Amino acid sequence: MRTRFDEQLKEMNNSLIQMGALIENAIALANKALVEQNSTLAKQAIDCDNEINEMEKHIESQCLKLILRQQPIASDLRLISTALKMITDMERIGDHATDISEITLQLSDAVYIKKLEHIPQMAQTTIKMVSNSIDAFVNKDLALADAVIKEDDIVDNLFCTIKEDLIALIHEDKKNGEQAMDLLMIAKYFERIGDHAVNIAEWVIFSITAKHKNKRII
Repeated sequence: MRTRFDEQLKEMNNSLIQMGALIENAIALANKALVEQNSTLAKQAIDCDNEINEMEKHIESQCLKLILRQQPIASDLRLISTALKMITDMERIGDHATDISEITLQLSDAVYIKKLEHIPQMAQTTIKMVSNSIDAFVNKDLALADAVIKEDDIVDNLFCTIKEDLIALIHEDKKNGEQAMDLLMIAKYFERIGDHAVNIAEWVIFSITAKHKNKRII
């Protein structure tokens, strides 16, 4: 019985890795589409969302079957409940990649009011955070989960820099206002992706320590 349960846990982990790869790809496509003003890539990023949603449903089904059929002990239940929490944040990450790409489509024929420098940096950092948060769960790596949480400061600082730069451009010329707001929204979506990666890391810590934000739950 335990052997079968461990096999099903491994299958769940593999599904999480697959979903993680999908959202990492969606973020990367959204970023590349933005930088290159490539409508085709933006549409590909948007198309990823359906597959991400289907993976969320699949993993949710796997988790519920484990709970209902296997009657997991407390430590196993933490793993399964963590996976359920994670896929909610992962699905939202996919939504934000779509949000970014939809704005990119609107900007595809525009001349950018500034060189995109810090937004791609945000994208690369958030991709790393997402990847590491999922790896931390699969490998039960507490140090890696902590590192993800600390990296959120990098994303937040980049967002503040972008906001200040765009405000300055609006002050220089009010005609910059509309695009500046679009770029600020894109930066905000990347910032939210970082927040979701932090959420995942915090639930990973819970799965290992039974504590969520230093409060014992199970």
